[in-house]
Amino acid sequence: MNLRSHFPRSVFPSLLAASAALLLISCGRSSEVSSTATTPSADETIAADLPSTETPSTPTVTQTTSAADKTLISARGIGDARLGMSLGELKDILGDEAEFTVESPFMVDFDAIAVRQNDEVAYYILYLAGETLTDADVIQGLLTDNPTFQTAEGIGTGTSIAEAEQTYGSAHLSYNTLNESREYARFQNQPANNISFATGNGNQELAGIYAEPADEYNETEAFREDATIQSVLVICLSEVCAPPGSN
Repeated sequence: MNLRSHFPRSVFPSLLAASAALLLISCGRSSEVSSTATTPSADETIAADLPSTETPSTPTVTQTTSAADKTLISARGIGDARLGMSLGELKDILGDEAEFTVESPFMVDFDAIAVRQNDEVAYYILYLAGETLTDADVIQGLLTDNPTFQTAEGIGTGTSIAEAEQTYGSAHLSYNTLNESREYARFQNQPANNISFATGNGNQELAGIYAEPADEYNETEAFREDATIQSVLVICLSEVCAPPGSN
């Protein structure tokens, strides 16, 4: 199971450029939005949290999370859920504080496990539709639409795109009709290369203002004044999160 081959280049352009041959869906063009030079790569930040092969009994990913980190969205993951840890490790960390519920179908191509805390869904663990995520499987994708979870700069679900622009620079919005017309925004200075902000859906309502008629792949830097971030997606696009023999 490898999630990265199921996301278009418009969602994670910089990392997917190196893995273009793995893509199942092509957007035709990749976003030209640049990343800040000071942002650490997803490989570096995720690898820092992976279990050490020298001390398997005390993996880094299972260390106690601070109160602030419990609602943090970063390149490493969302809250206690870290990319590269197993589902079983997350269950051990959360214990009786959380309920894990399978949601199938969740969206086209993906099923999910909803992680509920305090009577609400904190976030979803994504995996390929039709497969089963066991306790031994590695977490490769996380999504949250819970406004409690935010980046270090305070950006998350419900944040206006205009406010996010003040924090991260110019926004670039795009959607692809082959990808359920899911719309994503990326910013000039992304908090991390493997984080993307969902802002709308071409089949319902879009945040961006696009040229007419629509093409298969559409992009813009103009958006509605009231447009907000609707969910945040964090995906491991490196082999560092993929179990041996995955494809």
